Amino acid sequence: SAKARCNIFHSMNSVVLTARDLTIGYVHSRNNKTVIAQRLNLELHTQELVCLVGPNGVGKSTLLRTLTGLQPKLGGNLLLKGKPLEKYTSKALAQLVSVVLTSPVQVGNMKVRNLVGLGRFPFTGLFDSRSPEDDSAVQAALEMAGAEGLAERFVHELSDGERQRVMIARALAQEPLLLVLDEPTAFLDLPGRVATMQLMRELAHTHGKAVLASTHDLDQAMHLADKMWLMGKDGAILQGAPEDLVLSGAFGTTFAQPNLQFDLKTGSFEAEIKPEQRVVLQAEGLADIWTARALRRAGFEVLVEGPSDLPRVEVVQQNARTTWKLIRNGVTLEFDSIYALLLGLSA
Repeated sequence: SAKARCNIFHSMNSVVLTARDLTIGYVHSRNNKTVIAQRLNLELHTQELVCLVGPNGVGKSTLLRTLTGLQPKLGGNLLLKGKPLEKYTSKALAQLVSVVLTSPVQVGNMKVRNLVGLGRFPFTGLFDSRSPEDDSAVQAALEMAGAEGLAERFVHELSDGERQRVMIARALAQEPLLLVLDEPTAFLDLPGRVATMQLMRELAHTHGKAVLASTHDLDQAMHLADKMWLMGKDGAILQGAPEDLVLSGAFGTTFAQPNLQFDLKTGSFEAEIKPEQRVVLQAEGLADIWTARALRRAGFEVLVEGPSDLPRVEVVQQNARTTWKLIRNGVTLEFDSIYALLLGLSA
């Protein structure tokens, strides 16, 4: 059965962190607490990339801080490798869990290798010199993060994407079983976001880490996450493969906004534009898909066939050249781009 197959899958991937009936929030005074979410039951496994997603302000960062011991829980149980989280010393916890926060680290005039070496602190202490084993761990972390080519550069010389890779390397130098990242793709350009998300997936699948990352990069999370935790405004968390959450309607509902619709076919959010005019489109393949998309954005309802008094667009592909013909009121105009076609339609 499907359930049996799922159990077999998880028996191969050991449970690292378990939350049972967890309540998270803030304590203001003995009798004054703010509860963000409660009755949370969650598990993190090795060899899995889990993406925590949800609208702004629902408590994603609070959850991450609580799961990693940076903030006390308000209730319930947190178990790390079967042992209550609060039973770990700070040093023992740091040998199992690494955290990469969004806020940039100010390191002054430091080389990358030395910054990554700070990740060995749980093993070396503050004043102890690093052993050959520590140096090997630093080198391995640089290689895992794809940052070995940056080792001798100064941190202040790095791009945002390079710096993020180095901060992940520093976390990996702790040799953690669980790697937790808060908005790791924030401030990165598209190639940097893609590379960072792919790196996190590789750390889980190839290097056996349990990886948990909060992210607003929904597109990359949909493509690369093994599992999603979808946190709603009520603090509840829905779990499953990205496709499970899409098919159930939970994904579109959680991020619902006026004039913004989640397209179940494309898996992306699109602005709702009410069509004011109609046009007939005759095209095939990719030209059909992208021309129709542009026409809808311009406020047209796109038809496959319709009355003869409607404007008609025909896409002609010949000898590796594509042209767009606009037939309106008995007059035919030809354009060499979609942009020019839209200008012609608006004339």
